Amino acid sequence: MIPTVVWGTGNVGRAAIRAVEAHPALTLTAVLVHHSAKVGRDAGELGGVGRPLGVAATDDIAAVLAARPRAVVYAASGDIRPDDALADIGRALRAGAVVVTPSLYPLYDQRNAPPELRDPVLAAIAEGGGSLFVSGVDPGWGNDVLPLLVSGLGTEVDVIRCQEIFDYSTYEQEESVRHLIGMGHPMDYEPLMLAESVPTMVWGGQVRLMARALDIELDGIRETMDRRALESTVRTRTMGKFAAGTQGAVRFEVQGVVAGVPRIVIEHITRIHPSCAPDWPSPPDGVGAHRVVIEGRPRIEVTVEASDEDENRSAGGNATAVGRLVSAIDWLVDAEPGLYDALDVPLRPAVGRLGRRPA
Repeated sequence: MIPTVVWGTGNVGRAAIRAVEAHPALTLTAVLVHHSAKVGRDAGELGGVGRPLGVAATDDIAAVLAARPRAVVYAASGDIRPDDALADIGRALRAGAVVVTPSLYPLYDQRNAPPELRDPVLAAIAEGGGSLFVSGVDPGWGNDVLPLLVSGLGTEVDVIRCQEIFDYSTYEQEESVRHLIGMGHPMDYEPLMLAESVPTMVWGGQVRLMARALDIELDGIRETMDRRALESTVRTRTMGKFAAGTQGAVRFEVQGVVAGVPRIVIEHITRIHPSCAPDWPSPPDGVGAHRVVIEGRPRIEVTVEASDEDENRSAGGNATAVGRLVSAIDWLVDAEPGLYDALDVPLRPAVGRLGRRPA
């Protein structure tokens, strides 16, 4: 059994606790939390497992890492604290742990990550002998391993398009939805995630990964952006009111261009309410989905819908991201220490988990 720590118990961390507990090769040895109110609470309660796990949450990072865990699922956010996330991950790597995380977008395509991010990670790996794999759902399996797998079913492939189509009112991350993405702000507000070059920073690595796997050379990566205002005020279950005239929907593309033509496209279509931008594509059930479309012969379309935590679609997406990461831990433990990406780490079947419920 591989001693494993879950670091963070938010939307991703809850799913990570459940995934580690369910994995037959892993044993949950510690849970790290930031808020003092969570210290001492049982991991089973924090993770929504439905029973105690006998592991009390702690905020003593030094003590947990001094115990030399073999693996760490780093589930703390890196969206607005990338430097802190990098420092935390470096500590775990220097302690010799295999670390899996969705928290550092530039390291999804680790070969092209900026030196100021990549070099400290490589130094920590060299010092401690750990490994790092960074991935998620979108960016993540929804625009790397899944579209590449499906592309192999085509005879002629003209365009690979990966879509996330979501109603963001199902998200329980109000800070990100309102301020990073701009929902509910006036149309002249400039949200950080939609600023020029930021979508490429987040999703460009996925375009490059697919191009590398397909053995094609990109002319470059370009972006398109469209935003729509709400025509009337709406109220959401999780985040309250969004006023008429404020941003209610966003559609953007990150395009990998080959010989002047967009051939690899990652597209996001997100709304705070289905009444906004009704002419844009919608998910099959109106809530959310990830879709891969292979334009060519034959035309292939695959739509994935995941739900968790009382049928919550965003929680389902988080759970699939965690599943990809946690399933990689035993492979990484057996591999040489290093910095890995989605083309290195295989997506494997759920060996030992079919029909299994932890005792």
